[in-house]
Formats: sequence, C-alpha cells, structure tokens
Amino acid sequence: MVIVIFCDDKNTKVIYIDSMTSYFDVQKNGVSPFQNFMCYLGGSAIQTVGDNPVTAYRQLVQQYAKNAKGELVKPEVAVKEARQVFKQSPMGASLSGLTPRLIGVLFKRIPKFGILLGYTTITGKTGEPGLAAATTASILSAPFINPVRMIEKQQRVDMKTTGKDRPIMDILKEAKQQNYRPLFRGTIPLMGHSFASAVLGLVGQPRLQKEIQGYLGANSSLGQSACNLISSSIVSPIYVLATNPLSRLEVIMQTSSMSGKSIGTMDACKELAKDMAQNGMKGVFRGQGLGLAKAIISLTLFHEGRLFLTQKTKQYNGTFIEE
Repeated sequence: MVIVIFCDDKNTKVIYIDSMTSYFDVQKNGVSPFQNFMCYLGGSAIQTVGDNPVTAYRQLVQQYAKNAKGELVKPEVAVKEARQVFKQSPMGASLSGLTPRLIGVLFKRIPKFGILLGYTTITGKTGEPGLAAATTASILSAPFINPVRMIEKQQRVDMKTTGKDRPIMDILKEAKQQNYRPLFRGTIPLMGHSFASAVLGLVGQPRLQKEIQGYLGANSSLGQSACNLISSSIVSPIYVLATNPLSRLEVIMQTSSMSGKSIGTMDACKELAKDMAQNGMKGVFRGQGLGLAKAIISLTLFHEGRLFLTQKTKQYNGTFIEE
C-alpha cells in the first residue's frame, strides 16, 4: 500500500508506506503504532471505570439546575438533589452510564486516538502527539463520540424519580423513531470540549509531566506516579475552566426529552446566560469543583494506565530502558 500526502506548494511532502506491516513494527519510541494505540485504549478503560461516580454526580448537579416546573434553582439546591439521588441508590448512581462509557472506549476512543496517533504517525513523528494532531482528532471524531455521550446522559435522566438508569435499548428505540437524529444533539459544544481535552489532557499533560519529572527527579525522590499527579493537578484547573461551560451546554442539550423539541446550541447558550443572570458565576460554573476533582482523577488514571501498559509493552518488546 502507498500513501501519498501533499502539503502546500512550498513544502510539498510525499510519504510512502510500503505495507501495513510498518504499523506493527516497533519504532524509535520502543513500541509499534498499533501497540501505542492499544496502550491509549487501555488507559482510557482504566480511567472510565475509576472516574464514573464523579462523572455521574457532576452530571446530576448540572442536570438539576431546573426543577420539575422548568424553573432555574440555586446551585445549592441542585447539589442537594444530586446528593439525595446518590443516598437513595449509591451503587446504581455510581455505576450509571458506565456500560455505554465502556462501550464508548471503542466507539469514542478508536476514532479519537486513531486520528490523533494516526496523524502523528503519518506526519513522520514518533513522539507524543502535537497541537495539529489534537485539533484534527477533536473535530473529526466528534460525530462518533457524541451518540455515546448522549446515551450516557439519557441513562441518568430518570434517576431522581426511579432510582435506576434507563436501559440502553429503550433509548435507542426512542431515537430510532426520529432516525437517530437526537443522538447527535450537542455535537458543536462537544467539538470545543474535545479540543480542550485533547490539547490539555493528551498533549499538554504528558509534556508537563516529563518536565516536572526531569526537574523533580534530579532534586527529589519523587517518582513517575507522583509527577503524573502533580502535572494533572496543574493542568486540571485550566481544563475545567475551559470546558465546564461547554459541559453545561452538552447537559442542557442532551438531557432534554428525545421525543420533544430539541434544544439548539443558541437556546442552550441563552439558558446558560439566564442562569448567570439569576445566580451569577455560580450559575455558569455549576459542578466546577466536581469537574476539577474529576479532571485530576481522570488525567491521572488515564496516564498512569497508559504509561504502565506502555512500560509492559516495551518490556515485552525488549526495548524498555530503566530511567
């Protein structure tokens, strides 16, 4: 197979790949592109299981911004209602949405990581993905990611009244009545969310972690895991500040009834503006503290899992070098 890539006139580049075997050949970084991809998927699965309770709790805090009459309530009231749901059914609430999220590791992460790492490989780079790869992945993977996020959020819409999550098949049957169009609600804010996640979480955090490990490794006894946690703690506030309003837009658009009229991006923005007018910045940043905790947990678990699997893979390949 031959892949030919044309850049601009000044920097025309042609890349030839003789066969798919190069995708499975070990590169300079000690692993093959395929092995690297699987390590990313494994890290994502570990992260998904570990951060699901916080993810569920945060959605409920944002979802209960309105009462049964459709009126905005104070953030403290929404937190109280979300807490009550978790008290009534701690296991059910904590595990709600986990099944579609784990399935989403394939449906969401294969396109995202595939594009992210594929772009990096095709452009001739073997290190960590860069900004261009993150931008490409966040835009092109959004249509694959959005249906999974929609199903995940729809599973939790009846938690307050039933204490149980909605079956996935019931959600899909309801979506089928409208040719599955409801599954793509919230795609626009998701692109922004995905971009911030890719740039800060997949690109920025690993680079910062290496810098911190290089500095602290020479001046302290802190290991890779501690440096990973520190770098996640530094990146997370920036990530949450950038994505929390986008997360609110997604929740507003994706938790409305699928059989009713959809809420567009502009209408969701108006609702967010109304919340800010009534409750100040607390209205815009509902779930901000939870988002910060989730980001630290998610980034740390993802990169710890990814690095652990990468190390084991290098040991299997005989390319691991003790640092």
